[in-house]
Amino acid sequence: MRLGVLSDIHANLPALEAALEALRREGVDEVLVLGDLVGYGPHPKQVLGRLIKEGLPALAGAWDLRVAYPLPGDLPEGVGKATLAWTRSQLSERELGYLRSLRLSYRKGLGQGRLVASHGTPGRPEEHPDLLGPFSALLPLLERYGARIALLGGRHLPLARRVGAGLLADPGSAGLSLSGEPGADAMVLDTESLEVRFLKVPYDLGPLLFDLRAWGLPPVLEKVYRTGRFPQQG
Repeated sequence: MRLGVLSDIHANLPALEAALEALRREGVDEVLVLGDLVGYGPHPKQVLGRLIKEGLPALAGAWDLRVAYPLPGDLPEGVGKATLAWTRSQLSERELGYLRSLRLSYRKGLGQGRLVASHGTPGRPEEHPDLLGPFSALLPLLERYGARIALLGGRHLPLARRVGAGLLADPGSAGLSLSGEPGADAMVLDTESLEVRFLKVPYDLGPLLFDLRAWGLPPVLEKVYRTGRFPQQG
């Protein structure tokens, strides 16, 4: 099976549309979305509407849970905190209910093993394993879930790593890429050969930046969309 994988859309509708179109051109059999559908960007309602219309399987990310539930503890001051209440205010009870309905993990049996997907560590969407860490720390991730493939979104950086006979991968961020290059990240995975191909999909920034300014959202986001990095990064 050729699987298209997206993650971290972060309420960026033009990026989502461009990434979906690119995956269609690739002829993938299915598309899986690894969470953080909302937060930061100006299109939370539109992004959820598109995913619901497409009927794509999506998982809950940490941002989806923050928006859907009044979780204890405040976010530190910054871009995230500045967009949280606004994002929640844009969504209807039906859309908030959709976020609450999202599962924390996805499992699928394959011919040669199991695929497990989540935002961050399964069951803990705010915990992001270091996919560049030692082999001895990564192999238990596969063994714990009896998985040949583990797809773990949330770090906003595309990365795939073979661990023994298995694979761990993060598709990067469709809507808020931090790879140092603007555009939407998407991943195509052959679940039999474990061949991975990362796509960097350009999209029109004009409508995104117009809506960002129109809603008075933090202007630093404009720099992130243009450069693929937060300004404080080197």
